[in-house]
Amino acid sequence: MLQVDLTDDPIDVSLVLSRVASERAGANVLFTGTTRQETDGLRTDWLEYDAYETLARKELFRLHEQAVVRFQIIKCSIVHRLGKVSVGEVSIAVAVSAIHRAEAFASASWLLERIKAVVPVWKRQVNESEAFWVHPEKSDTLAGNSSRCSREPFDELS
Repeated sequence: MLQVDLTDDPIDVSLVLSRVASERAGANVLFTGTTRQETDGLRTDWLEYDAYETLARKELFRLHEQAVVRFQIIKCSIVHRLGKVSVGEVSIAVAVSAIHRAEAFASASWLLERIKAVVPVWKRQVNESEAFWVHPEKSDTLAGNSSRCSREPFDELS
């Protein structure tokens, strides 16, 4: 069953994981990305996500189809949060089921990296004194590089 979603509501990780349950699966993997309190030495009060929703859904479906073929997974569920996401809250959940654990882990990792690279979802990091957009290709995958790309005065936030 193909399951992708973009939501302004908190992500129910139990529901996401239940969507991939299958009697054929020997492995189920759930990855959740959460808003952390500090990134690159800067405090984060919350993250804000925006998306080109029509294209984002299309890309999520395409990545799901690619993962099924590439890793022979049984089911996949991807949910990405939009809007304000406070520290500790889940911003993305990726669940997969597969016959074996190697394919389940590999597909979940591959999906997350591809989502960050090609799905038109943008992240803004906010703290009490500044807000700036973050490039996903620099935030987690390239250690040691600053993830800040553009700064805006705090009072421009909506």
